[in-house]
Parts: sequence; C-alpha cells; structure tokens
Amino acid sequence: MPGESIKSMGYEVRGAYPVGNHHLILEFETGEYRVVDIRPFIKGSVFEPLKDPAFFRQVKADPESRMVVWPNGADICPDVLYAESVPLELPKEIGA
Repeated sequence: MPGESIKSMGYEVRGAYPVGNHHLILEFETGEYRVVDIRPFIKGSVFEPLKDPAFFRQVKADPESRMVVWPNGADICPDVLYAESVPLELPKEIGA
C-alpha cells in the first residue's frame, strides 16, 4: 500500500554495531547475532563514504524498515546481510 514502509521479506535487523573498519555485528529479530564484512558491498557512489571509518561507524538499524542504514541513504537488505554473515560465537566459559 502507498505510504507503508518497505520491509524485508524475511529477516529484520534490530541492531547494527560497527566493529573495526568494515565489519558489523548484527542483531536480528530472532535474537540471533551475526557478523558480516561489508567490504564486498562498497561499490558505487552511495557506498563510497563507507570507506571512511568515521562515516562507517554512523551505521544504524532503522526501526521502521528494519534495514541497516547510513546517514547518506546507503542501506543493505537484511536478507542479503544474513546470507553473507556468519554466526557470532562467544568464547566458551572455562570449566563449562
């Protein structure tokens, strides 16, 4: 319907946390955390600013679209991010 926000057909991102210069820890609506290297996505003029670490760190999870977004309008589909990411694994507790 006109005026509705565009949502992914599958996965939705609740949180996006920059790590290093080009990696994100993503929190999906399922409660799952995954890590993705976004360097393969930095193509084209809208993604060019993401090469700057300070700009890259301005990433947000948009609460309406549930997509990963930056202030210049760059965004990446959650389904693609999920497919290209790996599960975040915490270290095992000693003695567990």
